[in-house]
Amino acid sequence: MFEEGYFSSNEVIFIVVVSVIYLAAIWRIFEKAGKPGWAALIPFYNCFVLLEIIGKPYWWFFMMFIPVVNIIFAVWIFNMLSKSFGQGEGFTLGLILLSIIFYPMLAFGNYEYQGPAGEVKR
Repeated sequence: MFEEGYFSSNEVIFIVVVSVIYLAAIWRIFEKAGKPGWAALIPFYNCFVLLEIIGKPYWWFFMMFIPVVNIIFAVWIFNMLSKSFGQGEGFTLGLILLSIIFYPMLAFGNYEYQGPAGEVKR
């Protein structure tokens, strides 16, 4: 009856719901940081906007394509995002391990954007 390799309708619904929650949270985070919310919907551009929010240079985007280095930079980006909203390493850990909970908390909670945590040195 069911062929192997296909998602069930419940799985598809779950994936769509999680994706919508994630996109809504990123949209709101961008707006809190004074960036356009629609930028969250555009692949790759949203990464550049996120780097602006945390105050890091654009070349960090390319580090995400280097194996192992990308993991380190991803954790660093999560940490800088936490600090940009006045949170510490515990919140960073939450963003890494429980993103579906902590991204909406950051987006819709009382957390205020306090500026880039890591200003670009010029």
